[in-house]
Amino acid sequence: MCITPHIVVQGADNAAAFYRAAFDAEEVDRIPVPDGRFMSIQLRLGNATLHIADEFPEMGVLAPPTIGGSPVVLALEVDDANAVFARAVAAGAEVRQPVADMFWGDRHGQLEDPFGHRWNISQHVRDVPHDDMVAAAARAFA
Repeated sequence: MCITPHIVVQGADNAAAFYRAAFDAEEVDRIPVPDGRFMSIQLRLGNATLHIADEFPEMGVLAPPTIGGSPVVLALEVDDANAVFARAVAAGAEVRQPVADMFWGDRHGQLEDPFGHRWNISQHVRDVPHDDMVAAAARAFA
């Protein structure tokens, strides 16, 4: 079993270009509809699949800007968090949390793409015992 995100954007063609530039995504397929919107553009990011679609308000399919943001964060585990983060910012992403070493053992930062979706960019750098993570989380959220 695997989970495949299917996200909605305002301007799927532009979003596909952004994800290619920001995350080195490879376009696999696209399904246009007669009015020029896209029902789906399928991208490969490493070994994962991402589907993006245009808004279809007439069907209740809405992008984050239309509904005031998104509670979902997409996570990319990468080999070089600094490089991927910098590439995404250069492509137009907004920094929400700069890349830094985190108590759970990852180098981690968060971006918001130009289409309203948030992305965690993480690189595992060290193993941390579970009890140490729990204690550090308690201190961080105290």
